[in-house]
Amino acid sequence: MAAKAQNVDGGEKKHDTPVDDPTFVPTVKVSKVIDKGDSIPYMEMSNVYVYPQLTFSDKKKMDAYMRLVKNVKKVLPIAKQVNGIIVETYEFVQTLPDQKSRDEHLKLVEKSIIKDYKPKMKKLTYSQGKLLIKLVYRECDSSSYDIVKAILGPVRAGFWQAFAWCFGANLKKGYDPEGTDRLTERVVLMVEAGQL
Repeated sequence: MAAKAQNVDGGEKKHDTPVDDPTFVPTVKVSKVIDKGDSIPYMEMSNVYVYPQLTFSDKKKMDAYMRLVKNVKKVLPIAKQVNGIIVETYEFVQTLPDQKSRDEHLKLVEKSIIKDYKPKMKKLTYSQGKLLIKLVYRECDSSSYDIVKAILGPVRAGFWQAFAWCFGANLKKGYDPEGTDRLTERVVLMVEAGQL
């Protein structure tokens, strides 16, 4: 189901972001509160980000920016899903009685993740894969390497780091929203707010 808005001419217009997509954030929420028997309506609006207009010195740079927007839209939902899986798995593992049952559950989670996400990962380009590593860091506040190490142990984390390194990626890569990833952060915030 896609979010709908009204066109200027009164017709319905569809947005690209489906409602069940983790990057979709409703624009307006209207409600009311009761204060001393009187109802007071209020409205919550999503953040609106205003940035200076981008200017590009040539078509190549403009194309690179458009590719970044497309790549963020493709991999940001995956990074958000990774964060959800980590939180859910951690909370469930804490309820298990012993280390043996925790290890068994983590093996099941790993198999499920490989089954569900391997086809998606195969469809990612090299630049999308590297962007995903950065966005996982952004969403989880921890590197992909540290996440794998915490869940699967240092040996398996080392294996996956070596595997990523063979393809020119680095699971230990961080995310710097104030520095080198400034433009990416701008795009992410605008995509989350539904502005792009």
